[in-house]
Amino acid sequence: MSRSEPLSGLVLVGGQSRRFGRDKAALQLWGPHGPTLLEAVVARLAVVCQEVLVVDSAPRHEPPGSARLVLDRYPGGGALGAVYTGLAAAAQGYALAVAVDMPLLNPELLAYMAGRPRDYDVLIPRRSPRAGEPAHLEPLHAIYGRPCLEPMRELLERGRRRIIDFFPQVRVRYLDPASWRPLDPAGLSFRNINTPQDLQEIRDLLATRKGG
Repeated sequence: MSRSEPLSGLVLVGGQSRRFGRDKAALQLWGPHGPTLLEAVVARLAVVCQEVLVVDSAPRHEPPGSARLVLDRYPGGGALGAVYTGLAAAAQGYALAVAVDMPLLNPELLAYMAGRPRDYDVLIPRRSPRAGEPAHLEPLHAIYGRPCLEPMRELLERGRRRIIDFFPQVRVRYLDPASWRPLDPAGLSFRNINTPQDLQEIRDLLATRKGG
């Protein structure tokens, strides 16, 4: 990514982990001497972003490195409220947003997205060539520009929390599988930890990578 196209990074931490039952940000998937999940995700974003903001509903974690904490303005607003909060606080006009429970983020895919021409307000991967299907979109592995702020705020003020509901009001560019699969064939970047079973599957994947 060129320095003429700066980018902020957002790590969304504020979920309550009801299904998982533990603080996901503090997980140490790489062993007791390895980084926490929060530290690992921040480090991945720091490679392609000029700043990294950790968006949380409360000051539960000390942001690692040079990252800074931003308290969620809409703690009941789900991921939409967290993205809005981070984007509003970002120093740059565009922000790459990911969730803290995504340990398999692909550096090459992040760099590819960061380096795309900024001819959009939202740049979002989709798993299927079909547009407009929520199940196939990855809103927590996406880049958002400042023009998204007002339509996001309007949704939040009306009590609506689904991120894609403001998309008709902005310029959306989709990354089809043909664009991202050469970098991440299995789509592992989009895997997150919602349940203990997810955790075990990701630990198995990490062990396979280490063994290979």
